[in-house]
This record gives sequence, C-alpha cells and structure tokens, in this order.
Amino acid sequence: MREPSLNVFGQELVPCSLDPLTGFYRDGCCETGPEDRGRHVVCAIVTNEFLVFSRSRGNDLSTPRPEYLFPGLVAGDRWCLCALRWQEAYDAGVAPKVVLESTHEAALRYVKMEALLEHAYRTQEV
Repeated sequence: MREPSLNVFGQELVPCSLDPLTGFYRDGCCETGPEDRGRHVVCAIVTNEFLVFSRSRGNDLSTPRPEYLFPGLVAGDRWCLCALRWQEAYDAGVAPKVVLESTHEAALRYVKMEALLEHAYRTQEV
C-alpha cells in the first residue's frame, strides 16, 4: 500500500475539489506523478482575473473540454493549477487564493512557501 501524499505542511493531502472534479488524475486531489509534466499541485480558488490571465498565456480554463473531462471553470471554483502557472500569476500580481491543506508538497519545488502563505485561503478571518 502506498503512503498518502502530503501537503505543504507535511500533513496528509486533503481533496481540493470534487465538483468540479479536479486533479491531474481527476480524483479530486492535487496529486502528481511522473506523467504529470505540468505539476498540477496548487489547489487554488480561481478568480475572473486569473482566468483572463491564464487565457492570455494560452491556457483557456473557462471553456469546457469534455474530451479531457474538463468542465470549464468559473470564478470561485477550486482547481489544481500547474505550480509554474500559479507562480507566473503571482509574479504578475493576479495569483488566486490557495487552499494550503490541499496543495501538494511538490509545489514547494516551484513556489516559495511565503508566497503561498501570502495568498492562503482562510475560511474565517482572525
């Protein structure tokens, strides 16, 4: 039996979204493996601003692609983003919020923890 994947806190990875069903493996989690060349490991809550940005970079996440089991995203959806695309959006000032408990530890190879913490989604204000 395989050990569970870990999030950026070193704890068991929590599912990102079951509706829409996300993840490279379409299992709801930001899991990764050798065939995931894009490293879809950042669980983000997409915004319209980010969707426009991603489209401008050649990756239209708004249009459904049924052949890839992709429903098309709208603002507020949770989705496993490629780590480098999230970093690119961060550098451009349009990075969406991140669900850290659902972000795979592999994200830390591409994105600094400080940047993730800065954009952490919090269910309650402190």
